[in-house]
Amino acid sequence: MHKARVAIFISGGGTNMAALLYASLMKDSTFEIVLVASNKAEAAGLAIASAEGVKTFVHSHKGHSREDHDAAMEAALVEAKADYLALAGYMRILSDEFVRRWEGRILNIHPSLLPKYKGLETHRRAIEAGDTHAGASVHIVVPELDAGEVLAQARVAICAGETAASLAERVKFAEHQLYPRAVSEYVSRRPAI
Repeated sequence: MHKARVAIFISGGGTNMAALLYASLMKDSTFEIVLVASNKAEAAGLAIASAEGVKTFVHSHKGHSREDHDAAMEAALVEAKADYLALAGYMRILSDEFVRRWEGRILNIHPSLLPKYKGLETHRRAIEAGDTHAGASVHIVVPELDAGEVLAQARVAICAGETAASLAERVKFAEHQLYPRAVSEYVSRRPAI
């Protein structure tokens, strides 16, 4: 069985990257992880990927234009022969040109039930709005922030006395279940580029 070649961009601990990586190691996985790249050399997720034998790449965004940084990251994608890119806590907005070149091949996980609460502070905003549920969404990346087609969502109840931090911890569990499944389903229904 041909497996889709997926690269992952991270900026931090890499828990969603790890969820994708370990799902990819399952016998019946539809995808393999061919690269984990970061804009931060200290991103803890790089060590996880390296320990599992996945190629890693780091290019700091500091002192570079968005376009120059994106060009370096994209060169690593091309070198790894990636079919798809999964963003997993990558705290950079990709240039419109980058997104257009990879149209339909970039996925992101966002900690809200899109279209609600695009951007940051999603858990606090859901609590302050009096919502009964928060959650996570996997969506296609388009030039407009958090506006692409939603592929899958997981709902998480907001408990009495909830804080943004406590809600974030529970949403992470849902994210770790949701993202690998959504990536698998998406790459299964599309031919590799």
